[in-house]
Amino acid sequence: MDFPKFQRLVEARPGFQTMENPTASGEYFSDSCGDMYNFFLKIGPGAVIEDISYFTTGCGFGTATCSLVVELAKGKTIDEALALGTGDVEAQLGGYPEKKKDYPERALEALKIAIDDYRAKVASGTVPDYGAMPAPERRVAEPVAVAASAPLDADGKMVIRLH
Repeated sequence: MDFPKFQRLVEARPGFQTMENPTASGEYFSDSCGDMYNFFLKIGPGAVIEDISYFTTGCGFGTATCSLVVELAKGKTIDEALALGTGDVEAQLGGYPEKKKDYPERALEALKIAIDDYRAKVASGTVPDYGAMPAPERRVAEPVAVAASAPLDADGKMVIRLH
């Protein structure tokens, strides 16, 4: 487990806030420990999650896990966000202690409930079907061109010297 990253997530709590006028929200209550997880979503054209935040009554692992889900889901379509698995979340933290292995599942369940809320609102006509609207163009990072004359070390890795 990447403990320094865990500490940063617990201290900074990225995404930890309620959201004004979310498109959808979803709450999950864990019977096993009494934690509550609530995700708030702003959905845009193409059914892209333009903004996402959370509130939890959970411990540091709950907070860190929800922050990781925020990082993973923001900018994805709702279908891409639904495809996130516990392994995706665990990989972001380099694994979880055995007693905390169910935290990614809890947070992803709350995200799923928020997405289900969006779909129910679309079906009832309460919110527009953003999925039927053209998605904005996604920027893909351009590969960085490397000069052919860049020096290589004995292992064939590029050497960059800053002066």
